[in-house]
Amino acid sequence: MDSNLRNLKDFLTLYNKVTELCFSRCVDNFSQRDLDGQEDTCVDRCATKFARFNQNMMKVYVDVQSTINAKRVEEVEKNARKAEQQQKEQEKERLKEAAATAVLTPVQPPVAGNLSM
Repeated sequence: MDSNLRNLKDFLTLYNKVTELCFSRCVDNFSQRDLDGQEDTCVDRCATKFARFNQNMMKVYVDVQSTINAKRVEEVEKNARKAEQQQKEQEKERLKEAAATAVLTPVQPPVAGNLSM
């Protein structure tokens, strides 16, 4: 699912839940067309409370997520260094094996005709 669409869906879900909760907490009288003073104040306070809560929660989430991301980056770098070290050790082992199995063959000096004096 597209991230923008998912974000919109999450926002609308949260908005609907807050609206329903604040309405059920604050509205008692259905005989009036407009909210009376108490209901209006209650709805404002309720919505403000949830907005502040959501803002504070997002601040904590960003802080925690930053810490988690930093740890992940550190772990990836550590694993990369470890893999590089292992690769160097494997290369050294290959060179040692190649040196141990190499057979030295003597080189014959070239024969150049008859050298008798």
